[in-house]
Amino acid sequence: MPTPTELTVAEYFAAIRAMDVERCVAVFAPEAEQHDPVGTPPNVGHDAIRAFFTGIFTGFQVVGLTENQVFVNGTSGAVKWTGNGTAHNGKSVTFEGVDVLDCNDEGKIVKVRAFWDPAPVMAAVAD
Repeated sequence: MPTPTELTVAEYFAAIRAMDVERCVAVFAPEAEQHDPVGTPPNVGHDAIRAFFTGIFTGFQVVGLTENQVFVNGTSGAVKWTGNGTAHNGKSVTFEGVDVLDCNDEGKIVKVRAFWDPAPVMAAVAD
């Protein structure tokens, strides 16, 4: 039987593949921090996280992340993933990264740190 953290990780990636902003936001605790990518200012709280996903999804016809490897220990998880998308301009992009997620006891994400290079994605959505 999957742990609460395993279920949260699975739902997080499924919500992104569905390009469903509210479903993405729902996996986060209200005070959550999203560092995506690490090194940029964090998105803190549901409103900032909602704005982040809205901005990402707006540039694409379709975009999603597929889990290649998932490692969960207690309330923390690390996921090696591959992203694929097609921008509204017709350009396709493939990119890779690692997300490190920390969840609370209710199975909500309290912190996610995403390690990836946004340059190929930005190039794909540029006109």
